[in-house]
Amino acid sequence: KDPEVQAIDGIIAAIYDVISGPPGQARDFNRMRSLFVPGARMMPVGGKSKDAIGIRLMTVNDYVASSGPLLLEKGFHEKELARKVEQFGNIAHVFSTYEAKIEKDNVTLRGINTLQLMNDGKRWWIVSLMWQAETPELPLPAQYLPAAK
Repeated sequence: KDPEVQAIDGIIAAIYDVISGPPGQARDFNRMRSLFVPGARMMPVGGKSKDAIGIRLMTVNDYVASSGPLLLEKGFHEKELARKVEQFGNIAHVFSTYEAKIEKDNVTLRGINTLQLMNDGKRWWIVSLMWQAETPELPLPAQYLPAAK
């Protein structure tokens, strides 16, 4: 039994960990693939303007092919800032606020990852991962940020 997929905390920590690393560090994309059900989708939402928003529907392999080289070249570190979980039986919905740094470009981004999870009685699986980055016109609302201490 793989402990990182036994609990929601573990699979969320694993998805952030597996894509993060400095320039030149190969990512373990087999580990990444092992977090998702076969046929899972990764779907960035965004656009050039608030009136022209689109979505890219990707498989995990599509994501690896399109983003893998950039993660390796530029260095990319993503961490979770806050989380809201809704769970019923074997399904869960996770709203996970992220902060991502693109090392070589010295860029920091924030946004929301929304994940649909399923537990097959043995472990948790990611069924879909959709995300949207924060923009000046779309700031993150307080309820999705860490609580003030």
